[in-house]
Amino acid sequence: MKSPFTKKQLVKYRERLEALIGELDALDSMTKESRRPVELDQTTQGRLSRMDALQVQAMQEATADRRRSEKARARAALERMDAGDYGYCVSCGEDIPAKRLDHDPSTPTCVDCA
Repeated sequence: MKSPFTKKQLVKYRERLEALIGELDALDSMTKESRRPVELDQTTQGRLSRMDALQVQAMQEATADRRRSEKARARAALERMDAGDYGYCVSCGEDIPAKRLDHDPSTPTCVDCA
């Protein structure tokens, strides 16, 4: 299938997707420490402090899960690009408008199928 976009547009989308993956990887590295298991040693911290630490850890894990999901979407978009299917809705096969991809270059569907 021939892409509905010019090579220049595809290069722009590829660069944005690769940059997004890089940013998400960097954020993952920065927050790795806050996702480590919380120690059970109550001599160094009280029960409420430990509960706060567990809550922060859970929020960081949820954020990391969202980042992993975003990275998977970006990688899937790059795979579609390599296969020549980028810019087509994975559900109905219609063109995804450039405006939609400008907003989110990893989106796999058109507005109607979203």
